[in-house]
Amino acid sequence: MPRRLPRWAEDFGMAGVLLVLVAWFSWATWREGVPTGAPAGVLLAARVPDATARVAIVGRDVPDDHAFAESAAAELRKRGIEPIVTLLGEPRAARVAFESIAATNGTITHVLTTPECAAWTLVSELPSRFPALGKPAVVLPAAERWPIFLTRQNLLNVANQIAVVAILAVGLTFVILTGGIDLSVGSLVAFSAVLSTWLLHEKLGGVNAGAGAMLLAAAFAIAVCAAVGLASGAVIVAFKIPPFITTLAVMQIAAGLAFLVSKGQSIYEIPENSTWLGRGTGFFGLPHAVVLMLLVFAAAHALLKRTVLGRHVHAVGGNEAAARLSGVRVGRVLIFAYAASAALAGLGGVVMASQLRSGAPTYGVSYELYAIAAVVVGGASLNGGRGNVIGTLVGALIIAVIQNGMNLTGVESYTQKVVLGLVILGAVLADRWKQRLAGRA
Repeated sequence: MPRRLPRWAEDFGMAGVLLVLVAWFSWATWREGVPTGAPAGVLLAARVPDATARVAIVGRDVPDDHAFAESAAAELRKRGIEPIVTLLGEPRAARVAFESIAATNGTITHVLTTPECAAWTLVSELPSRFPALGKPAVVLPAAERWPIFLTRQNLLNVANQIAVVAILAVGLTFVILTGGIDLSVGSLVAFSAVLSTWLLHEKLGGVNAGAGAMLLAAAFAIAVCAAVGLASGAVIVAFKIPPFITTLAVMQIAAGLAFLVSKGQSIYEIPENSTWLGRGTGFFGLPHAVVLMLLVFAAAHALLKRTVLGRHVHAVGGNEAAARLSGVRVGRVLIFAYAASAALAGLGGVVMASQLRSGAPTYGVSYELYAIAAVVVGGASLNGGRGNVIGTLVGALIIAVIQNGMNLTGVESYTQKVVLGLVILGAVLADRWKQRLAGRA
């Protein structure tokens, strides 16, 4: 029996667990479904036989059908086919358009549409209602068997839903690496969301606030949260109060302040474009929140691996007394860790306010538990000194995949809590086992 785990198992074990979970939920959600959105548009355009076809594209006024129509039209134009008409709306609008084409003796050879629109009486009875149009073929996307879990939309949902928790987990990685804990981050999410939206609503123009005002409100909320974290760290260092007790008190204070600032109500009268960060998409269709999350992970990874401060964070968690004797300013490192954790909680609150276009004191409930779970599942030791942000990202994805997979397979919410609790307990037991093996080495 080996005296300790192989190096590759310690470094990549949880990544292997993530791949196993992805494979399992892909198999468990293998269903027959109909392509939607842009992929459906490309598939249907390919079924138009030649460049002489006269094509109408019909869809509803919903985002998926807009993507369907745009991709179908673009694919047709590549083949030299200009759609006669693109209809996005209700059956009445489609009827008016078809009447107009029929009145000018126009014909239609193909109608590219979705199953929902094909069920309209107007579309199913098109030849009999408008004989002048000819006998257009109604082209629908064919059903395919594919893992629902692996659909692009679902994978983006997984990443987007975990973004806030993952950002919190980065900050908690700093804290846990020093051997501490921070229970206040969930309440700071609510406080930051409320504070930023309150500033926009009360002081910076409300629904008419510009981009500069929104940036100022976000920066102020993050700075206030960072100051709270700095104060937490200072109390822990100066008075030697256990981090658990200190951050538990700060959790209650931040939650109370969130209720006081908002007067217990949601604050929702903020600009429409405040959702740019939380709901917008950018590179390769990735949500802005996911891009921000990846940037935060990259910056934290560089800090921990490439800077003196990062080495000091590991050193303090590994052996505080030895670090102090080596000249490390332990107090400053601890204060930095708690300030960074709180600042990232503030950033998480800004992202959540953008996602929901509102601020409420009820945001962030139990988020500190999910973030701690992500760090621990990712391989960090609660005793400090061991862990990294790549492992934290893997841990956050594991939790997100488990939750999403159970939702897709119909597991009830109470059972999900049991499973998540068992996952966290298993991660802690695995950490203890690794420490015991290392101690025997």
